[in-house]
Amino acid sequence: MGHSVRVVCPPPQPIPLQQKLKRWAKGYGWVAEADRQRSHLVASGVDWQVLEQWRPVVDDDVPDADVVVATWWETAEWVNALSARKGAKVYFIQHHEIFDHLPQARCRATYLLPFHKIVVAGWLKEVMNTEYDDVDVDLVPNSVDKSQFFAEVRSKQDVPTIGLLYSPVDFKGVATALAAIESAKAKIPNLRILSFGAHRPTRKLPLSQGAEYFFSPPQDRIRDIYSRCDVWITASKSEGFNLPAMEAMACRTPVVSTRTGWPAEAIVSGWNGWLTEIDDVAELSNGIAWILGTGKDEWRRLSRNAFATVAETSWQASAKLFEESLEHATERAYRGEIAGLIDSTDLQAMKSSDRVE
Repeated sequence: MGHSVRVVCPPPQPIPLQQKLKRWAKGYGWVAEADRQRSHLVASGVDWQVLEQWRPVVDDDVPDADVVVATWWETAEWVNALSARKGAKVYFIQHHEIFDHLPQARCRATYLLPFHKIVVAGWLKEVMNTEYDDVDVDLVPNSVDKSQFFAEVRSKQDVPTIGLLYSPVDFKGVATALAAIESAKAKIPNLRILSFGAHRPTRKLPLSQGAEYFFSPPQDRIRDIYSRCDVWITASKSEGFNLPAMEAMACRTPVVSTRTGWPAEAIVSGWNGWLTEIDDVAELSNGIAWILGTGKDEWRRLSRNAFATVAETSWQASAKLFEESLEHATERAYRGEIAGLIDSTDLQAMKSSDRVE
């Protein structure tokens, strides 16, 4: 869209050998440094600057700009310390990051910083309104790249197939999903399981016997995985959005999900998937069994509705909304409503050239 964008980040924080050994002993697997260095930014063409070591991002690392964007609570602290020359300060919020393993008081404090907030889901906008008294928040929903995630109209397969994203992170609910799958297998003995993820399965959280697993597959392979499934399951305890659920629907696969993130807003049981309460193994299993037990015409209806659920979304639409939100931030900075220095000359020049850095 003609903007100049730079991504600045530290490398992964080193993990001491003793901590790696403890993780391995608990069944989480060995932490491979090569795996931690992977990033989709490598092939993105984006101007990407990785610091020489893990440390906060400071003024010297960041060009003077129109807008500077923090992407999670720790980077919000760093952006807060940057000078006003780095631009209007924006907080891109993809989850309400109040978790037991994080310093919750510090996390909450970041949502009170004088930044313009952009959120990815309606429930996050509500949280910012009610818990942090911020009513000037922009909602920019996620979307999928439809040149990457798509599928031809198809029928339910003769061998029923379920897919899931693997993650050892507790709030992703993979243990719950696997328990529901095992329960469903009692009714569907020939159930085939496909999974992919950025983590190798661990002894503590093994996949079901016979599951086919793809570790960090190429992006163009992920579409094939979704398209090979008759149902996709996600049993998260907490989600900011849950993009894989949207990607699966873009590939015409009905989704069984807990009531979190985007699925809570998009899934209607019996119409495009099945929605359950958090940790409800029995109902997740019932949803799997119901979808896989439908006739071919009924399954095609579910598949068609799943596809229709995401049909109106697009990267282009989301990008335009994000651009408008950045312009909104510069105007608020000019009025002194948020942090960051934008003078009237800069603001006018930016609007006339349609360019935000």
